[in-house]
Amino acid sequence: MAELINQAPASALAVYAHPDDPEVSCGGTLARWVRAGSQVHVVVCAQGDKGTSDPATKSDELVARRAGEMAAAAAHLGLAGHHTLGHPDGELEDDTHLRAELVTLVRRLRPEVVVCPDPLAVFFGQDYFNHRDHRVVGWAALHAVAPAAALPLYYPDAGPAHQVRTAYLSGTFEPDVWVDVTATLEAKVEALLCHASQLDEGGGWLRTVVRQRAEEAGARAGGGYAEGFRRVRLAP
Repeated sequence: MAELINQAPASALAVYAHPDDPEVSCGGTLARWVRAGSQVHVVVCAQGDKGTSDPATKSDELVARRAGEMAAAAAHLGLAGHHTLGHPDGELEDDTHLRAELVTLVRRLRPEVVVCPDPLAVFFGQDYFNHRDHRVVGWAALHAVAPAAALPLYYPDAGPAHQVRTAYLSGTFEPDVWVDVTATLEAKVEALLCHASQLDEGGGWLRTVVRQRAEEAGARAGGGYAEGFRRVRLAP
């Protein structure tokens, strides 16, 4: 039987690669948790400087535009904060530098829950394979929360150790828990529409696609609209 996560965490940190990734991956869940009183933060590791098919685009102008889009989307979701690490697109590495940045943020914000991409999800049928940045961030986030953030001798200058209780992996082929996002699906759509630089023809198709995907997840969860995750328990 499908397991629905009905109780919101006291605090959560969503860790993703690009400015629109949190909304695509878990926007409905983040909005639901915010409405339930959670302190929800988002960190985006790359600056979005290459997210265009137009060769005439200037990278610095695109970065500034996407930063504004991220701020607007965060306001729609009601986030307590949004953070950027500023790495160039396509150059993220699961290395000690990125892990130190994430550990520092985890220890400062002290989230109960971390949400991030499932790095094992690679090939989505014959038409799409998962962006390298997504997979790198998935591994880096997991390595940052277990064991690094929880053990004081890892990155001792990053602040007092903090144990994240649970990681929820989005975009997974093997969801084992779901969050009902029926009440916050519209907030997810509105947050996604803020990312106008990533939308063709104004994004009129977006509502249909978001609703369809949430409905498919909802069918697996037992009805309604949902987002699915692989849950990894890191502490009792």
